[in-house]
Amino acid sequence: MNKIVLLCLGAALLSPQAVAQLSQISVKGNHFVTADGKAIVFRGLDASDPEKLERNGQWNKHYVEMAKSWGANVLRFPVHPAAWRMRGQDNYLKLLDQGVSWAGEAGLYVIIDWHSMGNLCAELYPPGYSELYPPALYNTTKKETLEFWSTVAKRYAGNSTVAFFELFNEPALGGKLGDCTWAKWKETMEEVIATIRSNGGTAVPLVAGFNYAYDLTQVANAPINAEGIGYVSHPYPMKRKQPWEPQWTKDWGFVADKYPVFATEVGFCAAEDKKSHIPVIGDESYGEALTSYCDQRGISYSVWCFDPHWGPTLIEDWSFTPTRQGKYFKKALSTPLP
Repeated sequence: MNKIVLLCLGAALLSPQAVAQLSQISVKGNHFVTADGKAIVFRGLDASDPEKLERNGQWNKHYVEMAKSWGANVLRFPVHPAAWRMRGQDNYLKLLDQGVSWAGEAGLYVIIDWHSMGNLCAELYPPGYSELYPPALYNTTKKETLEFWSTVAKRYAGNSTVAFFELFNEPALGGKLGDCTWAKWKETMEEVIATIRSNGGTAVPLVAGFNYAYDLTQVANAPINAEGIGYVSHPYPMKRKQPWEPQWTKDWGFVADKYPVFATEVGFCAAEDKKSHIPVIGDESYGEALTSYCDQRGISYSVWCFDPHWGPTLIEDWSFTPTRQGKYFKKALSTPLP
């Protein structure tokens, strides 16, 4: 074998596409399916931002393997726009390449999540009152969002480990953040999906609803005009009072009758927990209701957050000691689906 062939093989082994070994995920009816058409339900964990993990000295293969050992079949990587800019595109992509490679080796699928929170509907407002966000960590623009997805789509085209692109973490509207109609949000998300697919993207796009990715009621009359997508809800415990189940069905669960639904952020912590905040205060009764609801309806979910610092936390420390909610969800993830 000559030197040129060896060099080409070496480049292939280092490319993000080369690590893809898992079955390609797509959509059929209201299910996510593998390449042979079998329905698959995802139950997994939400990492903290890879850039944050790297700064903590915890962005490594062991972190991913620990997620797998908890029973997860998917790991969500939240990319904060500020971290993307601070690290720089090329350096941040190296972090993602590492994570995707480790996940593929562990048999875990990956969600890449553009972890912004705010109002992306720029055209609806005069200058100075558009593209509004809470903390600067989440601040982005429509232009940056489209550029991000164009870059990521090209990078992971054909890589079956990267199963999902979560297009925008949590649309946050109202008050100082202004408003946005569903029609405008729908149009914006359709543009993002078209950008991904025109750049070769093969991951399943996931579209969040309003009210910080909780409310999908608008999907009933005006679904996203794109095939092969899923919908996202973040049904934290304080979004509704008990009994949760009938309200969940009304607000977002009904969507699972026609389309695949992925609750990409769930979780709870006690009020006295130092990391407690609205809307995550709850206990095991929420966990039991949520996991049972999702399991019975074939709804996928992933739990926030596999990190000792970002609440509600799943681990107490970097020895991966489970917190109260960690103990609950570690058991739930390891329990076979009904």
